Amino acid sequence: MNYLNINQEKIKPVVDELNVLLADYHIYYQNLRTFHWNILGKNFFDLHQKFEHLYNEARVKIDELAERILTLRYHPLSKGSQYLEMTSIKEADTVVDDTQMVKTILGNHKVLLMQMSMILKVANDAGDEGTIDLIGAYIRELEKESWMLNAWTQKADEELHISYMPEKK
Repeated sequence: MNYLNINQEKIKPVVDELNVLLADYHIYYQNLRTFHWNILGKNFFDLHQKFEHLYNEARVKIDELAERILTLRYHPLSKGSQYLEMTSIKEADTVVDDTQMVKTILGNHKVLLMQMSMILKVANDAGDEGTIDLIGAYIRELEKESWMLNAWTQKADEELHISYMPEKK
């Protein structure tokens, strides 16, 4: 039964791209776990907690992505070997300093955001509003997390861009 009112031929590319994002999120999740377990130094307390927050968020998204694929009437990928084959995210090294950990996570975010943009394109072509809504929320959340992590890497005296709108006369 087609309860979604979506053309099944048009939805296949959406599912394919959702499976890539599912693979990306699994490796991202494991990278966060690796960093959570292995963080050392003066930033231990802040980053240990931040990585835990991020991997808990990733775990929820992994489940939501798999459930979206199921909602679209496909089986989600579920093998680690498939995830490693499909993802563009590299597995993180265990022993790296805190700054490199954060930069690695920001690099992972870049890959995730690019994949999410791809999903928005194919979901729009398919008329898949449910996927568009889900991924749009993910983009907003991940951009905010990226901003905060990037701020952590900056020096306190660095400035942001200034946008000034003069008063209209």
